[in-house]
Amino acid sequence: MSNPNEPNIAERTYIMVKPDGVDRGLIGEILSRFEKRGFKLIAAKLARPSKATLEQHYADLRERPFFPGLINYMLSGPVFCMVLEGLDAVKTGRAMLGTTNPLQSAPGTIRGDFSLVTGRNICHGSDTVANAEKEIALWFPEGTLPYSLSQAAMIYEIKN
Repeated sequence: MSNPNEPNIAERTYIMVKPDGVDRGLIGEILSRFEKRGFKLIAAKLARPSKATLEQHYADLRERPFFPGLINYMLSGPVFCMVLEGLDAVKTGRAMLGTTNPLQSAPGTIRGDFSLVTGRNICHGSDTVANAEKEIALWFPEGTLPYSLSQAAMIYEIKN
């Protein structure tokens, strides 16, 4: 059991570069921002998801009027799936992405820098730790790769 007084550097989040981000060649830039921030990449793949996978991933939006268009858009090209690990990965990941509406996203966020339209907002990021774990299980049934960063002591205050 983790100590509530210690930072949870093992928190995981799921980030997906959507077809517009892949098509525009932004995978490297997006991954680089997370790595430069200190997050550890523990799984990644380029995927062409099935309609069933996308419908499961976006199940909470099924009743929304834009759902069919979202699914068709997500089927339009490959996506880049990644799992990142680090301190407050979910909350920080969402902050780095910016708001769902890119026009309301601050400059310096991924959406604020690269997107203009909500329906083409470059990335998906898990909104809760519980949802992150569900999304990781959906997109990476093969699991993730645990390893240690050599610079972890430079990124985190690790107490021995």
